[in-house]
Amino acid sequence: MLLTPIVEIFCDIDDFYKSYVKQFAGKILPRKIGKRQRKTEMSESEIMTVVTLFHLSHYRRFKDFYLDCILGQLSSCFPKVVSYPRFVALIPRILTPLTAYVLSKMGKNTELYYVDSTKMVVCHNRRINRNKVFKGIAERGHSSVGYFFGFKLHLAINHEGEIMSFCITKGNIDDRKVVSQLMQGLTGLGVGDKGYIDKKLEESLAKQGLRFITKVRKNMKKRVLSAFEKFFLSKRSIVETVIDQLKNICHIEHTRHRSPMNFLVNLVSGLAGYCLKPTKPSLTPIMGFI
Repeated sequence: MLLTPIVEIFCDIDDFYKSYVKQFAGKILPRKIGKRQRKTEMSESEIMTVVTLFHLSHYRRFKDFYLDCILGQLSSCFPKVVSYPRFVALIPRILTPLTAYVLSKMGKNTELYYVDSTKMVVCHNRRINRNKVFKGIAERGHSSVGYFFGFKLHLAINHEGEIMSFCITKGNIDDRKVVSQLMQGLTGLGVGDKGYIDKKLEESLAKQGLRFITKVRKNMKKRVLSAFEKFFLSKRSIVETVIDQLKNICHIEHTRHRSPMNFLVNLVSGLAGYCLKPTKPSLTPIMGFI
C-alpha cells in the first residue's frame, strides 16, 4: 500500500491543471482536421496523478504498479479507472501540462546553486544498431564510466536540494553548452565539476551576477577562493545525491521504452515525484552551524 498522501497530491495537481487550462485554453493550436481524440473517462488530473504516484512507490515497472495498485488497492480512489492498454494510449496527452506542473514546482532562489548532468541510457550498447524507438533521436555519448547511447539530463539545484531548472539533450552534447540556459536569471554562487571549466562561460555568468566556480585540473593554476567558497565547493556531492535519488528512487531511467513520448513522460513525472518529496538532500543543517 502506498504511504504517500494521494488525496493531497491529486488536489494539488487538479488545482494546477484547472488554472493551466483556463490560462492556456486560447493559446493551444487546434487539432488537425479529421484527427480524432476520443474523450476518456479518467480526467487529465487523474492521469497526471497516477504517473506521478508511480515514482513515489516502490515499484520498478509501471505495468506492475498500475495493475496491482491502481486497478487493485487504489481502485476506490480512481472510480473511473481505465484498462492498462487504454491508459498507456492516454499518457502522451499529459506531457505538456505535466511539464508545466514540474516547472511550477521549481525551487526558490537561495543564491547558492549546483549544476551537473547525468546520462539517460535508452538501450544497451550491444543493441544500439537494432534500436528503432530512438533511431535518429538519441546519440552516443561518453561519461566517466564509458560510452552510452541515449540522452543527458542537465540539472541546476539550490543548496536545499530543490530543482531550479532542467533540460535534456542528446548524449553527445557538451555539458557547458546548456549552463547559461540552466542558470538564466540566477545570481549568487554556482558550482560545477571539472567538466564545466570554461573561462568564457564564467565571464558570461559573471555579467548576470553569478560567480561560477569549479575545481581545477592538475596542470592549472590554483584559484583564489574564500573560505566559504571552498566549503561550498567541497559539498558538490549534494547534486550527485539528488541525481542518485532521481534514478534509484524515482526511477527516471530504464531501457524498456516503446516510444520517445513515453520516455519524456516517464522523465518528467519522475521529476514531479521528486519535487513532491517532503525531504530532500540539503546543506541547510550543516550551514546552520557555520
